[in-house]
Amino acid sequence: MGPRPTGDGSAQPQALETGTRERVKQTVSEHGPITAAELAQRLGLTPAAVRRHLDCLADAGLLEEHEKAPTEARRRGRPARAYVLTEAGHADLREDYDTLAADVLRFLAEHAGPGAVTAYAQQRAREVAERLARDMADAGDDLQSRTEALAAGLRREGYAASMRPVAAGTPLAGLQLCQGHCPVRDVAAQFPQLCEAEAEMFSDLLGVHVQRLASLAHGDHVCTTFVPLPEVRTTKTSPDTSERDPR
Repeated sequence: MGPRPTGDGSAQPQALETGTRERVKQTVSEHGPITAAELAQRLGLTPAAVRRHLDCLADAGLLEEHEKAPTEARRRGRPARAYVLTEAGHADLREDYDTLAADVLRFLAEHAGPGAVTAYAQQRAREVAERLARDMADAGDDLQSRTEALAAGLRREGYAASMRPVAAGTPLAGLQLCQGHCPVRDVAAQFPQLCEAEAEMFSDLLGVHVQRLASLAHGDHVCTTFVPLPEVRTTKTSPDTSERDPR
C-alpha cells in the first residue's frame, strides 16, 4: 500500500522531488552552462538542494559538467562548475515535449475540430517534404536511387531510416522503406493524421503510390512502407497464325 495522505501534503514527497528535478533539468536546458548557485537563484532553492538534484541527474547520465567562462568576480581560483545537458538529457527532455505536443493537438481538435489536426499534419508534412526534396534532387529518375535518397534525408530529420529491396524478380518486386525510430511516435499514436500525411508525402516525393505496412505508432517494432517498382514488361511471342485458314 502507498503512504496515506495527510493534511500537510507530505504523502507526495516523491512527486514533489520529481517535479523539482524536472524544473532543474529544464532550466539547465534553457540557460546552460549554468552553475548550482545560478540555478538556486533562478528556482528559489537552496544551493544544497540544487546540488542534490544535479548529482542525481548527472548520475543518470542526463547532465555533465562544463567549464564556464569566468566572470569579472571569478578571475582567480578554480573555474565555476557549470552544467549542460548530455545527448541523453536532450532525448529525455524531448519526451516532455511530446506530452506538450499531444496536449496542444488535443486542444486543437476539441476547439477547432479534427479537421484542424489534419490540416496541421499536412502542413508539417509539406515543410518536411521541402527539405527532403532537396536531399533527393540529385537522385535522378531511378526509383531505387530516389528511395535511398529519401531514407538518407529521413535520417537527417531524426528517423532511423533504411531501404531494402524485397521480392526481387517477381511481379511483387518492390522496396521497403523502414523507420526504426520516429521522433513523433508517441504523438502519432494519439493522432494518426501525422502518419497518414507522412505516407502521402512519400507517395508525392517518389511519384508512386506507397503502402504503409506497419507503424511504430500502432505498436509495431518498425515503420515499414512498401514502394512498388515499375512492372517490367516482357515481350510475349504471339502464336503464329499465318498458315492457318480461318475458313
